[in-house]
Amino acid sequence: MEKEKLETFNLSGQIVDVVSQTIFPGTLVIENGKIIEVRKENVSEKHFLLPGLVDAHVHIESSMLIPSEFARLAVVHGTVATISDPHEIGNVLGIDGVKYMIENGKKVPFKFYFGAPSCVPATAFETAGAKIGVDDIEELMEMDEIHYLAEMMNFPGVLYEEEEVMQKIALAHKYGKVVDGHAPGLRGEQAKKYIDAGITTDHECFTKEEALDKIKYGMKIIIREGSAAKNFDALIPLLNEYPDQIMFCSDDKHPNDLVAGHINLLLARAVKQNGIEAMKAIRAATYNPIKHYSMQVGLLQKNDPADCIIVNNLQDFNIVATYIDGRKVAEKGKSNIESVEEKIVNHFKCDKITPQSISIDKSRLSPLSFGEGLGERCNVIEVMDGQLITNKIQCELKSVNGKLYSDTENDILKLVVVNRYKNAKPSVAFVKNMGLKSGAIASTVAHDSHNIIAVGVSDEDIVAAINLLIESKGGVSLVDKNCKELLSLPVAGLMSHLNGYAIAEQYEKLDQQAKQLGSQLRSPYMTLSFLALLVIPELKLSDKGLFDGKEFKFISLS
Repeated sequence: MEKEKLETFNLSGQIVDVVSQTIFPGTLVIENGKIIEVRKENVSEKHFLLPGLVDAHVHIESSMLIPSEFARLAVVHGTVATISDPHEIGNVLGIDGVKYMIENGKKVPFKFYFGAPSCVPATAFETAGAKIGVDDIEELMEMDEIHYLAEMMNFPGVLYEEEEVMQKIALAHKYGKVVDGHAPGLRGEQAKKYIDAGITTDHECFTKEEALDKIKYGMKIIIREGSAAKNFDALIPLLNEYPDQIMFCSDDKHPNDLVAGHINLLLARAVKQNGIEAMKAIRAATYNPIKHYSMQVGLLQKNDPADCIIVNNLQDFNIVATYIDGRKVAEKGKSNIESVEEKIVNHFKCDKITPQSISIDKSRLSPLSFGEGLGERCNVIEVMDGQLITNKIQCELKSVNGKLYSDTENDILKLVVVNRYKNAKPSVAFVKNMGLKSGAIASTVAHDSHNIIAVGVSDEDIVAAINLLIESKGGVSLVDKNCKELLSLPVAGLMSHLNGYAIAEQYEKLDQQAKQLGSQLRSPYMTLSFLALLVIPELKLSDKGLFDGKEFKFISLS
């Protein structure tokens, strides 16, 4: 982006003052990136001036873009700041990965508020590329660029007061920084104990009742609507009832979805479809996160940074222009932020695999699992579209010549996770509701340790999709018959350093191809990426085996 002269200029319109909760005609006088005067006066402009929008919890890495490219796309939709948890790259590269994100983010006019990843690795039941221990957390907490302790996913560790977990929380409090939560399904006295440890937010609620349970103990609820997890409809009624305790987030946003919109879409849905008062919705996307995280993001007050958006009305929230520190960073759907050159960092050390390495012999199963002429009965992961949680079900599996295979008639497909940090035997299980009728898809975006995850109809196609990723050292792939497609993600196997709009177009193509193979899921790749996320119940697959998230232990296939 070319350097703009920070001269004095005015913005006039209907000013939305989220502090006083009033709307009035007036003019903002801006000088050297700050608002030096707010005039209440009659103006001809009918559009509205709002504070810039904040995503209250997002993993930038899930956009498959480095921070500078994420910013290019996000400002078009009125986003000026994010509360960003870099634990995805932290799981690959440790605190060096966190620092990479911070330094890249500084190269563009955007307000990234990064946290210190609290759970790297997320559990001891998977192989990650790095560990972020107590000493690392202290090093990060000492940095001005680190603003909070990111989501404490190890809620059992909090409940049982594990020493390392409690030390990390104590360090955040020592440095006066808030602690984010992650406690799906936690209710009652357990929720109270978790919150009493000093944990202030949760973005994992999937029912209104769960959220209410946490609100009554003082926790703030972040309503999530991302590419895979979609909790907006279930939780949005809370905003009318508890307007000061609600924020909005995307958590994980794939690049094609980011091109389509961001937090602005949630404002429009809240007001137009759910009858939420516009002021309450706007405060959830501005005032509430800015105050909770002590962000240096403007609220259209005198002496505030000139972080401002212009919208056409308070129902559609179409973004006319976005300003950050008085610089016009987007206008009429076009970003004014230029791409920056960035180095590639990665951690990827494994060799190609063969179909024999993912073969499952029925002799591995318990004799009790054999059905009378019906095949083998096994534990299967059941996917639910739009949710990160899964079910543990028992299904009869297809057996041919003593081997277990995918069964497209019953939509039960083979799922494989391969350790990408060292050579190891692949982990294999079965998943229902992915929907593929042919071919295979694979990804190195596999939360949280980001090993290789793949699902498919034939062993040969699954292996081909995995080997494409091993060759490229990271990315997203699709294989079917003579078709082999790859979106390379060379930065930590998670992100591209190239033009974000081009990456979004490539990803959209792959997403559509996956649906042409039969998947009915709204976001097949995003759903796949969470099937290794052990901290979300109920059944998941790590590189070490099939894992029961409720019992918090490995279980057998049968």
